[in-house]
Amino acid sequence: MDSYDPLRDYLLTRDTTEFVLTFDQIEEILGFALPRASQRASWWEKERNPENARPQRDAIRDGGYAATRLPDDNGVRFRRLTAKKFIPKH
Repeated sequence: MDSYDPLRDYLLTRDTTEFVLTFDQIEEILGFALPRASQRASWWEKERNPENARPQRDAIRDGGYAATRLPDDNGVRFRRLTAKKFIPKH
C-alpha cells in the first residue's frame, strides 16, 4: 500500500467535477503531514516526463482527477479527468 492511497480512495468516492481541499483537509485524509515540497505547484501537477512520476500524482490520477495548487497557497483544486457517463435505466 502506498502512503497516498487514502487520497486516491477519497477521490474515487467524489462525484463532483471540481472541488477544493485545503492542505489541512488533505493531511487529515492522508493521516500525515505533507512535505514542504507540497507548497510548490509542480508537486501537484501531472508529470510531463514519466521519469518524474511521483506517488502523490499517481494517486490523484488513479482517483480520476488532476490537481492544481491554488495561487493563494490555501489549498488544491481537483478537476475530474473524465466526466462520468450517464447510463439510462431500462
